[in-house]
Amino acid sequence: MKKVFKIIGLTLLIIIALLIAIPFAFQNQIKDMVKVFINQNVNAKVEFSDVSLSFIKGFPQAHVAVNDLVITNLEPFKDETFASVKDIAFTMSIKELFKTASDGPIVVKSINIDEAKLNLKTDLQGRVNYDIAKTDENATTTKAETSGFAFDIEDYQIKNSAFTYLDQVSATEIKLSNFNHEGHGTFSAETSELDTKSEANISFSLDSTNYLNNNTIKLDALIGLDLKNSKYTFKDNKAFINHLPLQFDGFVQMVEAGQNIDITFENPESDFKNFLALIPQEYSKNIENVETSGDFKVKGIVKGMVTDATIPKLDINIVSKNANFKYPNLPKGVSNIAINASIKNTTGNVDDTFVDISTLNFKIDDDVFKSSATIKNITKNMVVDAHLDGILNLENITKAYPIDLENELSGILKAKLNTAFDMNAIETNAYNRIKNSGSVSISNFVFSSKDIVNPINIADANLTFNTPTVSLNSFNAKTGDSDLNASGSIDNLLGFLLSNSKLQGNFNVNSNLFKVSDFMSENETNTTDNKTTSDAESLKIPDFLDCTINANAKTVVYDNLNLTNVKGKLLIKDQQAKLDNMTSSIFDGALALSGNVSTKGKTPTFNMNLGANGFDIAKSFKGLDLLQSLAPIAKLLNGKLNTSIDISGDLDKEFAPNLASVSGKALGELLTTSVATNKAELFSKLEGALGFIDFSKLDLKDLKTKLEFANGKVSVKPFDLKYKDIAITVSGAHGFDQTVAYNAVFNVPAKYLGSDINQLISKIDSEEAKNITIPVTANIGGTYTSPTVKTDLTSGVSNLTKQLVEIEKQKLLSKGKDKIANLIGDVIGGNKTKTDSAKQQQNNAVKDVLGGLLGGNKKTDSTATQTNNTANTVKNALGGLFGKKKEKDTVK
Repeated sequence: MKKVFKIIGLTLLIIIALLIAIPFAFQNQIKDMVKVFINQNVNAKVEFSDVSLSFIKGFPQAHVAVNDLVITNLEPFKDETFASVKDIAFTMSIKELFKTASDGPIVVKSINIDEAKLNLKTDLQGRVNYDIAKTDENATTTKAETSGFAFDIEDYQIKNSAFTYLDQVSATEIKLSNFNHEGHGTFSAETSELDTKSEANISFSLDSTNYLNNNTIKLDALIGLDLKNSKYTFKDNKAFINHLPLQFDGFVQMVEAGQNIDITFENPESDFKNFLALIPQEYSKNIENVETSGDFKVKGIVKGMVTDATIPKLDINIVSKNANFKYPNLPKGVSNIAINASIKNTTGNVDDTFVDISTLNFKIDDDVFKSSATIKNITKNMVVDAHLDGILNLENITKAYPIDLENELSGILKAKLNTAFDMNAIETNAYNRIKNSGSVSISNFVFSSKDIVNPINIADANLTFNTPTVSLNSFNAKTGDSDLNASGSIDNLLGFLLSNSKLQGNFNVNSNLFKVSDFMSENETNTTDNKTTSDAESLKIPDFLDCTINANAKTVVYDNLNLTNVKGKLLIKDQQAKLDNMTSSIFDGALALSGNVSTKGKTPTFNMNLGANGFDIAKSFKGLDLLQSLAPIAKLLNGKLNTSIDISGDLDKEFAPNLASVSGKALGELLTTSVATNKAELFSKLEGALGFIDFSKLDLKDLKTKLEFANGKVSVKPFDLKYKDIAITVSGAHGFDQTVAYNAVFNVPAKYLGSDINQLISKIDSEEAKNITIPVTANIGGTYTSPTVKTDLTSGVSNLTKQLVEIEKQKLLSKGKDKIANLIGDVIGGNKTKTDSAKQQQNNAVKDVLGGLLGGNKKTDSTATQTNNTANTVKNALGGLFGKKKEKDTVK
């Protein structure tokens, strides 16, 4: 007996080992089988990571699994993913694995799909991405037979999957997420039953309008299968949309032309709570304990053919009369609810589908709100005719319904509005097809947000709807210390609200006090909840704005700046703000500003022309970092300033200029200006090197200079100053980092050079010598806080020496010419005695002059000595002026 058990045990081990090992032998065969099936049936690019076979998982059936299956479309949807499946598994009889092509199709018993994603798409040209099945025009057998597979399914399951349908022609989008479905039955019999369970979250939008947003749907249905006639009948079933129960009756039959549908449905109960059940739970919260009265009924008929040209006829009605509801934990309820709405199609033409909301009324406290609308031509150019009439206390919304708002609402909304339009008219501004009449107003409205520091209190706002514009009759608001008063017109409010159109309009905005800080977050540089942008983002001008604003503010406060009488035009379009002739009073002068700011790129940019007239220098340079960077030395001056600055560059995240990026040019003019008594280190260093100048007496009146700047450097074109009768020419450059590199050329009259030089000039006895000036260059380097000053005396010495020598030569030459002229006169006069002596004098005179000028006798040595002496005298004189401050006392 032991031997028998041993044999049985050994046999079982061998069988188990074979069940485990044999699949490896057939692995390649299975892969080849899958590839052949794909190539025969699919016109797309198909990839998978692995195909496996197991005799254990589905024993006694064979289990075939395909992993990481991806189907990618070819043209015209090239490289778009049509479908992806993490795992797809089939079970079949083991004998099916040994079939050859001549043995007939392989029969599959069950299918399990996990994490499938299917994307169905119709593009604007009407082409579809799901027509990927290959066709065989010469085939005489069924498609299942030619494909190499047949299905005798008893069970199937789809888990954790998603489905997307996008029709760009009709702007329709359907999404199913968290889709789980399973079915059990016998497909091989001509008639049988299929027991199914399905659940998913559904979203549905049409022409950018969301009608379902992640609503939960469930369906438990027993479906009768008539495979011979391809007819599927709803038997015992129950469906849920969110918590609204529905029951279905009827059938779906596959016919040659398409699908024949005949289905009716309704909610089995009539309690108004069913209406709340339609609303997604995240908005309706727990409705179990909500007190309701009144009825709510949904009934529908879907009947007709689904073909390429038609849809079934529709007759879906939603009715509620005299209904009320109140949440137990909220102070107010909603009463007198009346709903009468229907979705219909009487022709089978999809374009003839329409929605008729004849009544949608409700009451909260004493506020009654009534509305009605019809929506036609839904799939193409939607046509809307709507009417609103009522009063609504916004504060009561959250007191009667458990909606979570980021910020509490308050204020009274009044509306009496009729509007009729088609979407194409809205999108193309075809105002002749847009009919608006009525008004909307709001009062005592308070808006608060984490993105702004202070709540915005709108005392009143009144809109009148006309064709084609909407008039903003009044808008009075206050936030923080700022007040706003506005009026104007809006060209396409409906286009902005209902489509992707921009908000176009013209507005007049007035303010007594406008503080920029009242409209900014408390701390835009940290990561608190008030921050409106991330660290990597900059503030953006909204791209939906296309408007013109005429601004007039008595006082605008920005940081430490107070601007008064601000007037100008602001044009906003394409994420750009253009300032047109913006004027203001500031720093005891007038400011004019034109240019633009753009936030289209990753980094905001600006291009501005700034004109200042009569600015107080001390105040303006204290308040504006830009002026300090362009001309830092000017903050040491008192007086008035005129300037025009053309500047462009980048803005940082707080919309302040990034000085390292700015470039441009400037023209400055100083009026009635003097040096401040509290001189900086730079002037102190200059006075030490230039002992003969008192900078407090420097004449800066009507000084003009030109600047050019780029890459953090400012280049200053040469400009002229005067100190008494000393002309000064200054040029050079400085950096925004406070480094300086300037040259100041002082044209010093000879009279300032002391008694030795003046005695030397008086000996020359020449008017030209008395007007001699010498240029002396001061080189200024280092930084404004730690400057260095060096003077170059060499060129001044050389210049004055040459001038004096040249004057002396000209005098000698002139004397020689006079002597020669006298001798010539004697010869012409006939005086022989004088003529003979004159010849001798002439020779001597010429020799003396030439000797004095050209050298060749002893006078050459004396001239050189004189030149050296003159040079030494000049050098000593200049040394007394430049670098020896005690000489300053001797200069008058």
